[in-house]
Amino acid sequence: MRALLVEDDPDVSADVASALAANGFVVDCADDGRKAWFLGDTEDYDLCVLDLGLPGMDGLSVLRRWRMAERNFPILILSARGDWTEKVEGIEAGADDYLSKPFKIGELVTRARALVRRAAGRASPLLECGRLVLDTRRMSATLDGKPVQLSALEFRFFDYLAHHADRAVSAGELADHLYGTSESGDTNAIEALVLRLRRKLGADIIVTRRGFGYQIGGEPPSGGP
Repeated sequence: MRALLVEDDPDVSADVASALAANGFVVDCADDGRKAWFLGDTEDYDLCVLDLGLPGMDGLSVLRRWRMAERNFPILILSARGDWTEKVEGIEAGADDYLSKPFKIGELVTRARALVRRAAGRASPLLECGRLVLDTRRMSATLDGKPVQLSALEFRFFDYLAHHADRAVSAGELADHLYGTSESGDTNAIEALVLRLRRKLGADIIVTRRGFGYQIGGEPPSGGP
């Protein structure tokens, strides 16, 4: 999952980014409103954590511009001001949730994961995908009821496919959501990852739909990466 964190306090930004990364997110950071607006307008995110008190452009203005442009990724607002009227204004502008500062990092992560699940139409933190089950609370997985060890990248791969289980996901889309802007990832890297996971977990764990992309579970693929 790819998240945009918009926060101008470097200490808060570092703490939140670290917590999100430890819970399966690849995090892009912005410390001012104009940079945030540009990233949210041009990149594809699964979640945004948005502070309201920003230099350059305030958070509510950024939020309104995104929603007017039909950028519909879930948005969790952060604010140092706990005024209920501001919360109402943020929700009415298109935010999905609101958290007042100071906050507990654990609560933020829990709310963030819940927003991503809700956007995908899922209610449980346990993602059941045929033989594979992901526990997004513990960042763990089981295959046929037995624990399997997945790297952070492997877990993010299955996590993304599980949240889009109703369709095939292209290698290009997977690369966008598995690698941050500071990392290098392309379709060749995704194909290599798929081959490695099939060798590790079984050829039928990932299905290739020719011309469309990859899906989790289902019938064994006919061959190829």
